[in-house]
Amino acid sequence: MRFRAKIVDLACLNHFSRVINTIAKLAKTCTLRLTVSKLYFILSDKVANGGVSMWCELCQGNFFDEFQIEGVAAEHNEIYLELVPENLSRALKTAQSAKAVKIKLSNKHCPCLRVAVELPTLSSSSRIVTHDIPVGVIPRRLWNDFREPSVTDFDVSIYLPALKTMKSVVERMKNLSNSIVIEANLRGEMNLKIETDLVSITTHFKDLGNPPWASEDGGQGSTQGGDLEGVAEARIDIKKLQQLLAGQQVNPTKALCNIVNKKIVHFILLHEDVSLQYFIPALA
Repeated sequence: MRFRAKIVDLACLNHFSRVINTIAKLAKTCTLRLTVSKLYFILSDKVANGGVSMWCELCQGNFFDEFQIEGVAAEHNEIYLELVPENLSRALKTAQSAKAVKIKLSNKHCPCLRVAVELPTLSSSSRIVTHDIPVGVIPRRLWNDFREPSVTDFDVSIYLPALKTMKSVVERMKNLSNSIVIEANLRGEMNLKIETDLVSITTHFKDLGNPPWASEDGGQGSTQGGDLEGVAEARIDIKKLQQLLAGQQVNPTKALCNIVNKKIVHFILLHEDVSLQYFIPALA
Protein backbone atom coordinates (compact mmCIF):
# COMPACT_ATOMS: atom_id res chain seq x y z
CA MET A 1 0.00 0.00 0.00
CA ARG A 2 1.63 3.21 -1.19
CA PHE A 3 0.66 6.80 -1.78
CA ARG A 4 2.70 9.81 -2.83
CA ALA A 5 1.68 13.12 -4.38
CA LYS A 6 3.22 16.47 -5.21
CA ILE A 7 1.86 19.98 -5.72
CA VAL A 8 4.07 22.57 -7.41
CA ASP A 9 1.60 25.17 -8.67
CA LEU A 10 1.07 27.79 -5.93
CA ALA A 11 -2.52 28.59 -6.94
CA CYS A 12 -3.41 24.88 -6.76
CA LEU A 13 -1.68 24.62 -3.39
CA ASN A 14 -3.56 27.59 -1.93
CA HIS A 15 -6.86 26.27 -3.30
CA PHE A 16 -6.17 22.83 -1.78
CA SER A 17 -5.32 24.53 1.54
CA ARG A 18 -8.65 26.40 1.51
CA VAL A 19 -10.53 23.13 0.97
CA ILE A 20 -8.67 21.47 3.87
CA ASN A 21 -9.36 24.52 6.08
CA THR A 22 -13.06 24.14 5.31
CA ILE A 23 -13.00 20.42 6.17
CA ALA A 24 -11.15 21.19 9.42
CA LYS A 25 -13.90 23.63 10.45
CA LEU A 26 -16.60 21.01 9.81
CA ALA A 27 -15.08 17.83 11.23
CA LYS A 28 -12.75 17.04 14.13
CA THR A 29 -11.89 13.70 12.56
CA CYS A 30 -12.79 12.43 9.12
CA THR A 31 -12.02 9.69 6.62
CA LEU A 32 -9.76 10.39 3.66
CA ARG A 33 -10.49 8.06 0.75
CA LEU A 34 -7.81 7.98 -1.95
CA THR A 35 -8.50 6.61 -5.43
CA VAL A 36 -6.61 6.89 -8.71
CA SER A 37 -8.56 9.94 -9.88
CA LYS A 38 -10.16 11.47 -6.77
CA LEU A 39 -9.79 12.32 -3.09
CA TYR A 40 -12.77 12.20 -0.76
CA PHE A 41 -13.14 13.63 2.73
CA ILE A 42 -15.97 11.86 4.51
CA LEU A 43 -17.74 12.42 7.81
CA SER A 44 -20.50 9.95 8.56
CA ASP A 45 -21.81 10.62 12.03
CA LYS A 46 -24.97 8.59 12.26
CA VAL A 47 -27.86 10.86 11.29
CA ALA A 48 -30.09 8.67 13.45
CA ASN A 49 -28.08 9.93 16.42
CA GLY A 50 -28.55 13.55 15.37
CA GLY A 51 -25.11 13.85 13.77
CA VAL A 52 -24.21 15.64 10.59
CA SER A 53 -22.67 13.97 7.54
CA MET A 54 -20.24 15.39 5.01
CA TRP A 55 -18.98 14.25 1.61
CA CYS A 56 -16.31 16.35 -0.09
CA GLU A 57 -14.98 15.26 -3.47
CA LEU A 58 -11.88 16.58 -5.28
CA CYS A 59 -10.47 15.67 -8.69
CA GLN A 60 -6.79 15.06 -8.01
CA GLY A 61 -5.73 16.13 -11.53
CA ASN A 62 -6.84 19.70 -10.81
CA PHE A 63 -4.55 20.00 -7.77
CA PHE A 64 -1.59 17.64 -8.02
CA ASP A 65 1.32 17.58 -10.46
CA GLU A 66 2.16 14.02 -9.42
CA PHE A 67 -0.20 11.48 -7.88
CA GLN A 68 0.65 7.80 -7.40
CA ILE A 69 -1.36 5.25 -5.47
CA GLU A 70 -1.12 1.52 -4.90
CA GLY A 71 -4.17 0.41 -2.97
CA VAL A 72 -4.71 -2.55 -0.68
CA ALA A 73 -5.11 -4.88 -3.69
CA ALA A 74 -5.15 -4.71 -7.48
CA GLU A 75 -8.95 -5.05 -7.62
CA HIS A 76 -9.38 -2.55 -4.75
CA ASN A 77 -6.97 0.20 -5.78
CA GLU A 78 -8.02 2.53 -2.97
CA ILE A 79 -6.82 3.58 0.47
CA TYR A 80 -9.02 4.68 3.38
CA LEU A 81 -7.40 6.68 6.18
CA GLU A 82 -8.75 8.24 9.35
CA LEU A 83 -7.18 11.58 10.24
CA VAL A 84 -7.64 14.87 12.09
CA PRO A 85 -8.06 17.45 9.28
CA GLU A 86 -6.87 20.27 11.57
CA ASN A 87 -3.41 18.63 11.61
CA LEU A 88 -3.27 18.67 7.81
CA SER A 89 -4.54 22.25 7.78
CA ARG A 90 -1.78 23.32 10.17
CA ALA A 91 0.88 21.61 8.06
CA LEU A 92 -0.31 23.39 4.93
CA LYS A 93 -0.23 26.79 6.68
CA THR A 94 3.58 26.60 6.48
CA ALA A 95 3.31 26.11 2.72
CA GLN A 96 1.76 29.41 1.62
CA SER A 97 4.84 30.43 -0.40
CA ALA A 98 6.31 26.97 -0.94
CA LYS A 99 8.17 25.87 -4.05
CA ALA A 100 6.58 22.44 -3.73
CA VAL A 101 4.70 20.22 -1.30
CA LYS A 102 5.06 16.46 -1.23
CA ILE A 103 2.58 14.22 0.60
CA LYS A 104 3.49 10.60 1.25
CA LEU A 105 2.02 7.74 3.24
CA SER A 106 4.76 6.37 5.50
CA ASN A 107 4.91 3.82 8.29
CA LYS A 108 8.10 4.31 10.30
CA HIS A 109 6.74 4.07 13.85
CA CYS A 110 3.04 4.30 13.05
CA PRO A 111 1.06 5.08 9.87
CA CYS A 112 1.56 8.76 8.96
CA LEU A 113 0.93 11.18 6.17
CA ARG A 114 4.29 12.90 5.74
CA VAL A 115 3.90 16.45 4.40
CA ALA A 116 7.24 17.82 3.17
CA VAL A 117 7.17 21.55 2.40
CA GLU A 118 10.02 22.89 0.25
CA LEU A 119 10.47 26.56 1.06
CA PRO A 120 12.24 29.11 -1.15
CA THR A 121 15.75 30.18 -0.06
CA LEU A 122 18.21 32.83 -1.18
CA SER A 123 20.97 30.25 -1.59
CA SER A 124 21.02 27.19 -3.84
CA SER A 125 20.39 24.84 -0.92
CA SER A 126 16.79 23.89 -0.22
CA ARG A 127 14.95 24.25 3.08
CA ILE A 128 12.40 21.54 3.80
CA VAL A 129 9.92 21.51 6.68
CA THR A 130 8.43 18.08 7.37
CA HIS A 131 5.20 17.32 9.22
CA ASP A 132 4.22 13.76 10.19
CA ILE A 133 0.46 13.51 10.59
CA PRO A 134 -0.73 10.33 12.37
CA VAL A 135 -3.43 8.43 10.48
CA GLY A 136 -5.36 5.24 11.03
CA VAL A 137 -5.64 2.77 8.15
CA ILE A 138 -9.24 1.62 7.75
CA PRO A 139 -9.48 -2.09 6.84
CA ARG A 140 -11.26 -3.24 3.71
CA ARG A 141 -14.13 -4.86 5.65
CA LEU A 142 -15.24 -1.42 6.94
CA TRP A 143 -15.20 0.44 3.61
CA ASN A 144 -18.94 0.04 3.11
CA ASP A 145 -19.48 2.29 6.13
CA PHE A 146 -18.16 5.21 4.04
CA ARG A 147 -20.47 5.25 1.02
CA GLU A 148 -21.77 8.51 -0.40
CA PRO A 149 -24.90 9.44 1.59
CA SER A 150 -28.05 9.17 -0.49
CA VAL A 151 -30.95 11.54 -0.04
CA THR A 152 -34.42 10.13 -0.36
CA ASP A 153 -36.61 12.06 -2.78
CA PHE A 154 -36.56 15.59 -1.46
CA ASP A 155 -39.61 17.82 -1.37
CA VAL A 156 -37.92 21.07 -2.45
CA SER A 157 -34.59 21.93 -4.05
CA ILE A 158 -33.58 25.60 -4.11
CA TYR A 159 -30.53 27.74 -4.82
CA LEU A 160 -29.15 29.50 -1.76
CA PRO A 161 -28.79 33.26 -1.40
CA ALA A 162 -25.28 34.76 -1.17
CA LEU A 163 -23.58 32.75 1.57
CA LYS A 164 -22.13 35.87 3.22
CA THR A 165 -25.63 37.32 3.54
CA MET A 166 -26.99 34.04 4.88
CA LYS A 167 -24.09 33.82 7.34
CA SER A 168 -24.72 37.29 8.79
CA VAL A 169 -28.44 36.53 9.21
CA VAL A 170 -27.77 33.20 10.92
CA GLU A 171 -25.11 34.70 13.22
CA ARG A 172 -27.60 37.29 14.49
CA MET A 173 -30.30 34.66 14.99
CA LYS A 174 -27.87 32.34 16.81
CA ASN A 175 -27.82 34.72 19.77
CA LEU A 176 -31.57 34.31 20.19
CA SER A 177 -32.29 30.62 19.56
CA ASN A 178 -30.63 27.20 19.44
CA SER A 179 -32.62 26.10 16.41
CA ILE A 180 -33.66 27.58 13.08
CA VAL A 181 -36.39 26.64 10.63
CA ILE A 182 -35.48 26.61 6.94
CA GLU A 183 -38.50 26.59 4.68
CA ALA A 184 -38.63 26.84 0.90
CA ASN A 185 -40.95 26.29 -2.05
CA LEU A 186 -40.71 25.74 -5.80
CA ARG A 187 -41.22 29.44 -6.56
CA GLY A 188 -37.66 30.28 -5.57
CA GLU A 189 -38.64 31.54 -2.11
CA MET A 190 -36.87 30.64 1.12
CA ASN A 191 -37.41 31.75 4.71
CA LEU A 192 -35.13 31.48 7.73
CA LYS A 193 -37.15 31.57 10.95
CA ILE A 194 -36.58 31.46 14.66
CA GLU A 195 -39.35 31.36 17.23
CA THR A 196 -38.93 31.64 20.98
CA ASP A 197 -41.27 32.56 23.83
CA LEU A 198 -40.11 36.16 23.51
CA VAL A 199 -39.52 36.73 19.82
CA SER A 200 -40.39 35.50 16.35
CA ILE A 201 -38.11 36.55 13.48
CA THR A 202 -38.31 35.59 9.80
CA THR A 203 -35.94 36.59 7.02
CA HIS A 204 -37.42 36.22 3.53
CA PHE A 205 -35.45 35.51 0.35
CA LYS A 206 -37.13 35.46 -3.05
CA ASP A 207 -36.23 34.95 -6.73
CA LEU A 208 -33.55 32.43 -5.76
CA GLY A 209 -34.53 29.93 -8.43
CA ASN A 210 -34.93 26.17 -8.30
CA PRO A 211 -32.48 23.77 -9.95
CA PRO A 212 -33.87 22.06 -13.07
CA TRP A 213 -33.11 18.58 -11.75
CA ALA A 214 -33.38 15.98 -14.48
CA SER A 215 -33.60 12.25 -13.97
CA GLU A 216 -30.05 11.71 -15.25
CA ASP A 217 -28.56 14.01 -12.57
CA GLY A 218 -27.02 11.26 -10.54
CA GLY A 219 -30.30 9.78 -9.41
CA GLN A 220 -31.14 12.79 -7.29
CA GLY A 221 -34.71 13.27 -6.23
CA SER A 222 -36.84 15.36 -8.55
CA THR A 223 -39.01 18.36 -7.89
CA GLN A 224 -40.54 18.17 -11.37
CA GLY A 225 -44.30 18.53 -11.34
CA GLY A 226 -44.32 19.45 -7.66
CA ASP A 227 -46.83 21.75 -6.02
CA LEU A 228 -45.45 25.25 -6.61
CA GLU A 229 -47.11 26.56 -3.45
CA GLY A 230 -46.14 23.56 -1.34
CA VAL A 231 -43.58 24.44 1.31
CA ALA A 232 -41.01 22.06 2.74
CA GLU A 233 -39.41 22.89 6.06
CA ALA A 234 -37.02 21.51 8.62
CA ARG A 235 -35.97 22.73 12.05
CA ILE A 236 -32.24 22.21 12.49
CA ASP A 237 -29.48 22.99 15.00
CA ILE A 238 -28.50 26.60 14.29
CA LYS A 239 -24.89 26.03 15.42
CA LYS A 240 -24.41 23.32 12.78
CA LEU A 241 -25.69 25.63 10.06
CA GLN A 242 -23.52 28.49 11.31
CA GLN A 243 -20.51 26.14 11.34
CA LEU A 244 -21.03 25.38 7.65
CA LEU A 245 -21.49 29.03 6.66
CA ALA A 246 -18.61 30.35 8.77
CA GLY A 247 -16.17 27.58 7.88
CA GLN A 248 -16.51 27.34 4.13
CA GLN A 249 -13.59 28.70 2.11
CA VAL A 250 -14.43 26.84 -1.11
CA ASN A 251 -16.13 29.96 -2.57
CA PRO A 252 -18.65 27.90 -4.56
CA THR A 253 -19.90 28.94 -7.96
CA LYS A 254 -23.24 27.27 -7.09
CA ALA A 255 -24.80 26.64 -3.70
CA LEU A 256 -28.15 24.96 -3.13
CA CYS A 257 -30.06 22.94 -0.61
CA ASN A 258 -32.54 20.08 -0.77
CA ILE A 259 -35.14 19.74 1.96
CA VAL A 260 -36.89 16.54 2.95
CA ASN A 261 -39.86 17.87 4.90
CA LYS A 262 -39.24 17.71 8.67
CA LYS A 263 -36.39 15.19 8.15
CA ILE A 264 -33.15 16.59 6.71
CA VAL A 265 -31.53 19.53 4.94
CA HIS A 266 -28.90 18.60 2.35
CA PHE A 267 -26.54 21.43 1.35
CA ILE A 268 -24.46 21.23 -1.84
CA LEU A 269 -21.61 23.67 -2.54
CA LEU A 270 -20.13 23.32 -6.03
CA HIS A 271 -16.85 24.69 -7.35
CA GLU A 272 -15.22 23.78 -10.67
CA ASP A 273 -13.13 21.02 -9.12
CA VAL A 274 -14.64 20.55 -5.65
CA SER A 275 -18.06 19.47 -4.47
CA LEU A 276 -19.04 19.61 -0.81
CA GLN A 277 -22.21 18.00 0.48
CA TYR A 278 -23.32 18.60 4.05
CA PHE A 279 -26.30 16.91 5.68
CA ILE A 280 -28.00 18.33 8.78
CA PRO A 281 -30.82 16.22 10.24
CA ALA A 282 -34.00 17.87 11.46
CA LEU A 283 -34.57 18.16 15.19
CA ALA A 284 -37.41 16.14 16.65
